[in-house]
Amino acid sequence: MQLRPMTDADRSEVGELIYASINYWYQMHGKPRLFQAGPESTQVFYDVYNALTPGCNVVAINPNNGRIMGSCFYHPRKYHVSLGIMNAHPNYFGRGVARALLQYIIDYSDRHGYRSLRLTQSAINVDSFSLYNKAGFVPRYAYQDMFIQVPQDGLPFSLPHLDRVRDARLEDVPAMGALEMDVSGIVREEDYRYCIQNPGGFWHVSVYENSRGDIDGFMISSAHPAMNMLGPCVARGEDEAAALILNELNHHRGRAPVFLIPMEKEKLVRQIYDWGGRNCEMHFCQVRGEFKPFQGINMPSFLPETA
Repeated sequence: MQLRPMTDADRSEVGELIYASINYWYQMHGKPRLFQAGPESTQVFYDVYNALTPGCNVVAINPNNGRIMGSCFYHPRKYHVSLGIMNAHPNYFGRGVARALLQYIIDYSDRHGYRSLRLTQSAINVDSFSLYNKAGFVPRYAYQDMFIQVPQDGLPFSLPHLDRVRDARLEDVPAMGALEMDVSGIVREEDYRYCIQNPGGFWHVSVYENSRGDIDGFMISSAHPAMNMLGPCVARGEDEAAALILNELNHHRGRAPVFLIPMEKEKLVRQIYDWGGRNCEMHFCQVRGEFKPFQGINMPSFLPETA
């Protein structure tokens, strides 16, 4: 195979690859399709990643016919690189496509002096777990994927200090970065700014402002047909995270957004169950290199991937 960066001409084929690869894997394992809105919808991964970090993507090409065998996005930030959605076409499963793409991004991270390469990986996909584990990734944190069907008139619940949650503003970005650095040891101000500006029309960002006017939490969510999901979210504690989750769920009325809850946060998990939450999968935060244990709540997402 040949590896090269994606071009705009690859956008449609990469979207179809993501759609086919992930849906095929889930259906082969007795689960419903993850993507329901058609292969055009998954072009959003190319659009968002390319807008945030142009050129940080790679495809594996079959030299015999020019077809794309696999694709991956990566997301360099100040202190780390996130490995975004990675796919091999079902026709090329078992041919070393994912291994070659992963090595390409490991080499990029090492060459540019990054001390941490992160990803969020399905706990039920043993093949991908083995791929990353053999490459030096260590599972550092576990999440349960949960969803709630939000009624058309919203969830009929309240929480103390829910009124401290408000829409994010661009002037909040430095405080959001400082908070994430304290809690998670990473900073992604470009991502917060992009989502607040909302160029695609499907993002929403909220913050939790304490009584002193400091930001103690933030939540980004996506209403895109291919990725209706809450996260990333960073918060000082479970109470702030619960308020952000409830507020953000009510921005997705009539839908059933997915979100990743840290398994060890018993109070937060119980709160989600009390609201009608159900589990659908599990994920690991996998890290190659340095990792600072989370000092609060960290909820990753898949667009852009955060770990």
